[in-house]
Amino acid sequence: MIKFLDLKKINSSYEPDLSNAIQHVIDSGWYLLGEELNLFEQEFAQYNKIKHCIGVASGLDALSLIFKAYMEMGRIKTGDEVIVPANTFIASILAITFNRLKPVLVEPNLETYTINPEKIEKAITPKTRAIMAVHLYGRIAEMDTINKIAKKFSLLVIEDAAQAQGAAINSKRTGSLGDACGFSFYPGKNLGCLGDGGAVTTKDNTLAEIIRSLRNYGSVKKYYHDFQGLNSRLDEFQAAVLRVKLRRLDTDNIYRQKIARFYIQNITNPLIFLPENPDKEINNQENSHIFIPSHVWHLFIVRLEKREKLKKYLLENGIESLIHYPVPPHKQKAFKNWNNFSLPVTEKIHNTVLSLPISPVITLEEASYVVDVVNKFN
Repeated sequence: MIKFLDLKKINSSYEPDLSNAIQHVIDSGWYLLGEELNLFEQEFAQYNKIKHCIGVASGLDALSLIFKAYMEMGRIKTGDEVIVPANTFIASILAITFNRLKPVLVEPNLETYTINPEKIEKAITPKTRAIMAVHLYGRIAEMDTINKIAKKFSLLVIEDAAQAQGAAINSKRTGSLGDACGFSFYPGKNLGCLGDGGAVTTKDNTLAEIIRSLRNYGSVKKYYHDFQGLNSRLDEFQAAVLRVKLRRLDTDNIYRQKIARFYIQNITNPLIFLPENPDKEINNQENSHIFIPSHVWHLFIVRLEKREKLKKYLLENGIESLIHYPVPPHKQKAFKNWNNFSLPVTEKIHNTVLSLPISPVITLEEASYVVDVVNKFN
């Protein structure tokens, strides 16, 4: 069986460093807000060439705390609008609604699956305060255009890079392309810990200071609370794990690019719509230390009308696949007041996408088998 994502095999590939890092934390006797978190925050900030990194408990918390901090700063207030792609995981939208802000759903580009910049400006109103750019499936949203629109209308740009750790464009990585960025380190991510975890990156000193306080009950000094905060701290074990994995992130992402390119070049089934590869013109640099993919292929998404049939066929042939995601946010029961919205591009994507196996440990032989099976599907 070719697993969709073999986390046991992935984590085994980091041994003995992973076990040594965990044992070091156990031996230290300090498990929250300690040395490992401080070092990870420094290393991840340096990796992203950004001034601040604040480790938190999850990717959802990272995004939620960004909005909460901006509200504490007076940059956003209750009821303000945030433009967000309709095609995203629900966490992107929950971070907005949790803060009693109003999400404004904008359709994606069908070729890239990320928010369509041509539709953003039409969605801006006098109550718009921010644009959330989601780097979905590992591909960077069209940030140059998004930032130009934001500058024109004096809007904040908040990145959701939960699926795009390490992606870069014009030598700038996700996490440094907007005003603030939320990362997730859920175990299946390109940079994943062994539980839940997340981080915020920003160059804004005030925002970083407030988020550091908010994640720790609104406190910087013990028992003194400046804000109504919450408990959202990246613990020492997860920080230690992430420090080990960060060292290999670029290598792993380049390998994902290699597998993705193999799929794109060899899947020829006319029933399958393949994703566009934004790195196709620089693939000859795959062995260069300076090559950084703008698409880090957290997921390899194909699109077809017979999705369920292909999923079943793959499983019968020993290949796991998953659907990311079967139901768009505006059709979820949680947002029943949106259920009558018509967002045809988003709905087409959610009704037809299927994710094929891709990871740092899938072999070219396994990828070749996936290709052969997919090409025989009818």
